[in-house]
Amino acid sequence: MGRDKEPQTRVRLVEGINHATFAVRELGRSFRFYTEVLGLRAIARWDGGAYLEAGEDWIVLILHPETREEPLPEYTHLAFSVSPALFGEASKRLREAGVEVWQENQTEGESLYFLDPDGHKLEIHASDLERRLEANKRNPPPGMRFYR
Repeated sequence: MGRDKEPQTRVRLVEGINHATFAVRELGRSFRFYTEVLGLRAIARWDGGAYLEAGEDWIVLILHPETREEPLPEYTHLAFSVSPALFGEASKRLREAGVEVWQENQTEGESLYFLDPDGHKLEIHASDLERRLEANKRNPPPGMRFYR
């Protein structure tokens, strides 16, 4: 299990993730969920949306009449970082708020996979990329290659 040469890229155009936007059916309900249950910081709100901070990142809620009513069947989701010391409290708060758990954790680190009020798949995760890589190096999935 060695390291492979990094795939050839031209110029790295992307510097990071700028923000994530969620379409919502009821702005007030989603705003309360993200600020009161998840604890994101409200930055701005208007009739059709809101800007919220999650640490150094930001989330946009946009009121959209065609927002889905059920979660998508795929695995795609957004994970929020939670300190290991606060994971239990965060998990308890989410469960007490009645979130629907869409998957049990099967990876390194503590995680809770849940749905927001509009069926977006979310996760709180109390670990980081380095720990995930260490776990994968101990027990790599078939075909895994490491580039660093």
